[in-house]
Amino acid sequence: MELFAFYNVENLFLPDPPPNHRLDPTTSGLKNWDDRKYRDKLFKISHVFQLMKEETGILPCLIGLSEISGRKVLEDLVKMSPFNSQYGIVHYNSMDERKVDVALLYDKSKVEIIDSEAITFFFEIVDKNPENYDTTRDVLFSKVKYKEEIINVFVAHLPSKREKDINQPKREYILNEIRNRILQIVNVEKENVILCGDFNENPDDENLVKILFDDTHQKILVNPFQELYSTQNYSAFHYKSGLLFDQILLSQSFFDDNNGSLSFYDAKIFKPEKLRSRHKMFTDRPFRTFAGTRYLGGYSDHFPVFVVLKK
Repeated sequence: MELFAFYNVENLFLPDPPPNHRLDPTTSGLKNWDDRKYRDKLFKISHVFQLMKEETGILPCLIGLSEISGRKVLEDLVKMSPFNSQYGIVHYNSMDERKVDVALLYDKSKVEIIDSEAITFFFEIVDKNPENYDTTRDVLFSKVKYKEEIINVFVAHLPSKREKDINQPKREYILNEIRNRILQIVNVEKENVILCGDFNENPDDENLVKILFDDTHQKILVNPFQELYSTQNYSAFHYKSGLLFDQILLSQSFFDDNNGSLSFYDAKIFKPEKLRSRHKMFTDRPFRTFAGTRYLGGYSDHFPVFVVLKK
């Protein structure tokens, strides 16, 4: 058995340097984000995977992460238990205006990275100054080798549903570009694909349904989180609405009888009691680090998700 996990960790930033003036803007954009809070955040994120190991018996061999800022926070994270420096890092700095990136962690004893790249999207180039480009978080692509099996992994954190969903066309464009790449991998290269991320869309939204099929309506991807969403299982909340933006989609090859060494077994939203809100009215919700600018000291505003793959 192997696990593949994805986790939006909610603003994993390095601590801010002391401001010269109390009204100066912070690097992180967070309020009073100091070394103590940063170390506590690192402990909590690593503790999530310790809890996952205690429940399932193993750590994920691959972990997609979003809302991290820079490589240093990842280096600090993988030094901690239960990773104990046994995990490698795939990360590129994106041009996102908040400097928020995605990343992939991998168990170096099981997984080899063959290739990787950051897929960058530009929606409007105003002038020749990159700081003025209309861009968003990169999609991370990694071609990995598990034993003798090739798996093409995409990690995404798509633009958010803010301001009456002004970013919907951007999400549609990004997913269409990723779909074109997946079609090439599945139909031509005949290799496995895992697409994970915070899509800022639920499994039944049109963009995430469309990406499951090729142009002849043949299924190329399976989204096991569709069933979880239909039974009102959620990974995040916005006001009163339950959301399942965090998903892991797999190529049809993981469901075929003639597949290689790994096949799909189960999909879960990981929400043990420690990761849940301390507020008695919201115990089904994640225990957040922040609520607005108010520091709560929790884990994240999302629950992690994972799929179980059987050898």
